[in-house]
Amino acid sequence: MKFFVLSAFLYFVTLMSEAQVKVTFQSSDGVTVTADVYGQDKSLPYILLFHQANFSRGEYNEIAPKLQKLGFNCVAVDLRAGKEVNFIQNETAQSAKLKNYPCEYLDADKDLLAAIEYVKSLTKERIVLFGSSYSASLVLKDAVNNRNISAVVAFSPGEYFSNMKIKDIISKLDKPVLLACTSKEEPFVKEMVSGINSNLITWCYPGKSGGTHGAKALWSATPDSNDCWMQLLMFFKRLKK
Repeated sequence: MKFFVLSAFLYFVTLMSEAQVKVTFQSSDGVTVTADVYGQDKSLPYILLFHQANFSRGEYNEIAPKLQKLGFNCVAVDLRAGKEVNFIQNETAQSAKLKNYPCEYLDADKDLLAAIEYVKSLTKERIVLFGSSYSASLVLKDAVNNRNISAVVAFSPGEYFSNMKIKDIISKLDKPVLLACTSKEEPFVKEMVSGINSNLITWCYPGKSGGTHGAKALWSATPDSNDCWMQLLMFFKRLKK
């Protein structure tokens, strides 16, 4: 029964989703950051959505409208460490390359921080950060000691940075976190977040398929995506209490 209700809900919100609006803003080093905004009700909280390596904001084409119907504005952001997915080119990466700026994972943190500042200019509501793969590690890091961030969703975070240990930084994280990963990633992710108060962590465990890397776990074509959505819905429900 739960499966049927969830499937019907996801189908409904897909049909009812509103078109996104493309916006741009500047990072601290002058790179033009491109993002898609879903919903513009400034009384509602915002979810900032960040993609995995070699991808673009197109990773969230299917995900963002569903989150929007849960009562969130969503902003899907192109980070400079990326390329293309779902026929959406990464325009921030193109801007950085035109300036001959490096486009490694940590360089993309400038774009992520610029996105937070952009949303802060739109609303006084607190912000949820949502990351995928390397950007999941960045959102965990950037949520530490940031009063504007109310919660974090991290799909497949890891120690992706050679000159920075995420585990040491996020041990001070004091916000609710939903963590998702594949069964192969699980031991490494649990070690990385072992310093965070366990009462703050909600685990989205992989299904029988063993899980899918990054936010692709929520794509409808991905095995066990309905189970993943159910756990995400419950996490957001608890946040709103």
